[in-house]
Amino acid sequence: MKTLLHPGHTGRDAVGVRARTASVAAPIRAPIPVPRARTVAYFKPGGQIQHLWSVEREPQHTYVDPAEFINEAAIHKALDSTMEKAKDVELIRDILAKAKERAFVHEQPPMGHGEEAHTKSEFVQGLTLDECATLLNVDSNNAELMHEIFDTALAIKNRIYGNRVVLFAPLYIANHCVNSCTYCAFRAANKNMDRSVLTDEDLRQEVAALQLQGHRRLLVLTGESPKYSFDQFLHAVDVIANVHTEPCGSIRRINVEIPPLSVSDMRRLKETDKVGTFVLFQESYHRGTFKKMHPTGPKSDFDYRVLTQDRAMRAGLDDVGIGALFGLYDYRYEVCAMLKHAEHLEKEYNAGPHTISVPRMRPADGSELSLAPPYPVNDADFKKLVAVIRIAVPYTGMILSTRETPEMRSHLLRCGMSQISAGSRTDVGSYHKDHTAETDSNLGKLAGQFSLMDHRPMDKIVDWLLQEGYVPSWCTACYRQGRTGEDFMNICKAGNIHDFCHPNSLLTLQEYLNDYADTDLKRKGEEVIAREMGTEASEPLSEVARKRLERKMKQVLKGEHDVYI
Repeated sequence: MKTLLHPGHTGRDAVGVRARTASVAAPIRAPIPVPRARTVAYFKPGGQIQHLWSVEREPQHTYVDPAEFINEAAIHKALDSTMEKAKDVELIRDILAKAKERAFVHEQPPMGHGEEAHTKSEFVQGLTLDECATLLNVDSNNAELMHEIFDTALAIKNRIYGNRVVLFAPLYIANHCVNSCTYCAFRAANKNMDRSVLTDEDLRQEVAALQLQGHRRLLVLTGESPKYSFDQFLHAVDVIANVHTEPCGSIRRINVEIPPLSVSDMRRLKETDKVGTFVLFQESYHRGTFKKMHPTGPKSDFDYRVLTQDRAMRAGLDDVGIGALFGLYDYRYEVCAMLKHAEHLEKEYNAGPHTISVPRMRPADGSELSLAPPYPVNDADFKKLVAVIRIAVPYTGMILSTRETPEMRSHLLRCGMSQISAGSRTDVGSYHKDHTAETDSNLGKLAGQFSLMDHRPMDKIVDWLLQEGYVPSWCTACYRQGRTGEDFMNICKAGNIHDFCHPNSLLTLQEYLNDYADTDLKRKGEEVIAREMGTEASEPLSEVARKRLERKMKQVLKGEHDVYI
């Protein structure tokens, strides 16, 4: 007898969760998910726009109409109606206090104020739409209130993710693209762009170069074009996963940022058992802006794009990432829309976005629009929006790219960021080339998707993080143990994350120090590890977790690799 799964079900119960290594995780207590009523969904994305890069072979799926969960009128109303509220200092402090309390997983208080108040689900939601809009309307030049917003965001981040900062690098495989994104150097109309696709050997050299920096996690990207197919991309994932360098270089988590996939192709990607998070930026959640910025090509289909994470969830790829490109439209609207997108994913699949990215528009080759964004976001507003996202969606991993300067990245880490790229490049095939002739002045002019502002290599980023008081991390244990999607979120909400995430981060840091650090950097790193394993730890561990970490650390110090709890 067949088990019938409703469209929002990932199929996890039917197929089980397969751990990716032989290690066995310690039992983790997590709250039992509350059964949810199935959403009545009749919407099917369609129209005249063809999606040939990934053809849907499961046409039976229906969805919630995106216009329902990205309700433009409701978002604008919230922003307009809270302008005066944003001047009420006591109200702002009350919103911050309640958001902080909700995120700390104590007794769950009601959400919202007045008519918006309601009983919270098991999802630990930081802000309602009205509260989010209120904080976004706070004057960014009000130093006192902004300091309180930043402190709240950092307290929430530290409570959930501690002082860990996860490191990764982007890897571009191909820059052919049929789309017309007005802000992007890869767009079809840019005839100045040299187009290329990495061969298998190129790819191996690129991955090897990244491994020799110490990278364990990659975000793999490609444009949308028949000149580089999804089948070729699947092959590339396999190539990347099988590259190994001395002493023990390996890529342990491959996240992907590729064109939207059908449910059927999402299943094929899931079946590789090599992919962690499926990342896709909506770019802008404002329909008019989205159409203007993407006039032609398959990317011009707003509804199909915004439902990509739904399709991933239904195929069992339950770690998904969302994002908006800031500078295309009013940043306040985009933040509120991402909150509503996160709420939708939680409602339908019991897990909000695993990550939220916050790229700010930078100059791109041949794009006049990228030089003068329609809605430029200044530094003060950018720091505010980052902090508000952290408060609004507490359990998401927040990703910060090298689009920002080292100084701004330092500020934003104190606003709640939890993942950053290091040693990044946005052109195809550049990691393994000789870069000895490069200078700070010409690095920003390299032919990539967009210009970068932080060109420091991995070792310099690690040194900087250690000096700033953070623990650099390359941990992939949750993914490799099958703790993804709803399972991961439930562990976070139960407050059990510290007893394995923090130890695993320290184990990966020691492994990096053993293999790639010079004498000075190793000394600095081991001082941090000793502190974090001692009485002055930023995150005190339970006695059981501390003893387990001590045993595992001895293995790493003896030269063992890929050790985790």
